Amino acid sequence: MASAACPTGQCGGRFAVRVAERRTYTWLRSVFARPPVFARRIPWRQVRDWKEVLMGGSRRAGFAAFVVAMLATVACSGYSNTTAADPVQPAPSGTANAALPGGPSDADGAKLAERVFPDPDWQVADPLSLGFDPAVLESVRQKAEDAGSNCLLVTRNGRIAAEWYWNGTDEHSAQEVFSATKSFTSSLVGIAQAEGKLDIDDPATKYIPEWIGTPSEAVTVKNLISNNSGRHWDFETDYVKMAVGAQDKTRFAIELGQDAPPGEVWAYNNAAIQTLDRVIARATGMPTHQYAEEKLLGPIGMRDSVMRTDPVGNTLTFMGLQSTCRDMARFGYLFLNKGNWNGNQVIPEAWVEEATRPSQDLNVGYGYLWWLNRRGRLANPVQPVSAIEGGSTPDGQMAPGMPEDLYWALGLGNQIIAVSPSTGVVTVRLGTVNHPRGSTFGNVDAARPAVEGLRSP
Repeated sequence: MASAACPTGQCGGRFAVRVAERRTYTWLRSVFARPPVFARRIPWRQVRDWKEVLMGGSRRAGFAAFVVAMLATVACSGYSNTTAADPVQPAPSGTANAALPGGPSDADGAKLAERVFPDPDWQVADPLSLGFDPAVLESVRQKAEDAGSNCLLVTRNGRIAAEWYWNGTDEHSAQEVFSATKSFTSSLVGIAQAEGKLDIDDPATKYIPEWIGTPSEAVTVKNLISNNSGRHWDFETDYVKMAVGAQDKTRFAIELGQDAPPGEVWAYNNAAIQTLDRVIARATGMPTHQYAEEKLLGPIGMRDSVMRTDPVGNTLTFMGLQSTCRDMARFGYLFLNKGNWNGNQVIPEAWVEEATRPSQDLNVGYGYLWWLNRRGRLANPVQPVSAIEGGSTPDGQMAPGMPEDLYWALGLGNQIIAVSPSTGVVTVRLGTVNHPRGSTFGNVDAARPAVEGLRSP
């Protein structure tokens, strides 16, 4: 049946994609006709070029790529008033750390097997002394370089085994990590719960009264961090209207509707996660980015990192963290040590364990905004999954054949923290979003140093 949104009544398939393309492009152009600060650097001539090139292939894939390109451009334009620490003079492209010369003695080897904390700074050790096979590390390094990486860092037991920097970056060069931010957001929820400021079983209406008396009234904080809230999701609304266009992202996300009862559908819902900004701020009595600095980033020494804000001052919780390879490794190492940082229990141990196991049955590869290597039913991040309908792999694994204790923080463009609890290895990769060479560096590549790269336990 025809409608105002679908005048011909034929809004499926190629027609729907064409309509979405045209409306999205027109909408983006109109939104930025009087651009806010974050949009002034968008090269509209290039946007037209991107659209023409990207639409040359599959229209669905092309449209998705166009939106991703737009999102990346906006994220890289630095539209928050809050900025990360200024980087020092960049290191030469492709440089690596200087490892300690020579192999370790037995006594040295025993010491290197013990876990230490980069407090205040990281120790750098010879990869052999930490049990790594240099040939595997070199293979991973080459893959990272080919994939347009800005940095790659491999640590074990709190020591840097190897690190590389490209594209004029160095250890202080902070960049957008996109959805890897989500793992930080869920950690803030865990910290607030430990302080008695909230309970994840609380109805979200305790902090979002706008949902009282609506179908969203039954949504809990746990639903929001599990991605099974049932809040409205469609690709254009989530990735374009909210992520790119909305200046007040928190209010935009809160004002969306409810698609399904909580717990019945799993969807990778950026807007639902953005509502956690309101939850954390109301529960703690301070802006989310300030709470993050005081309770998480500061205590573990993430000095080059900051959670950014949208144009009206809301903290971005679905993306928005600006960070470095070394700082991201600190966060991974905090989880490796079950939330303890050199004697300070920053995040409760019980929370770390709960956050890194399946949070619901619709997608066993997802915890509390962490990706997991559990084997079982896996969901597609761009297709909602219910217990009745399809959209999932019945028996899959994020990194097939690799240990199930692996878990990742993942962001657009393969911004990755890979944590291997059984080996003490944390690997971080950050890079560009639209890499022209076609090579990619994914979660499996980031797990290789821990799974394939160790000669000794």
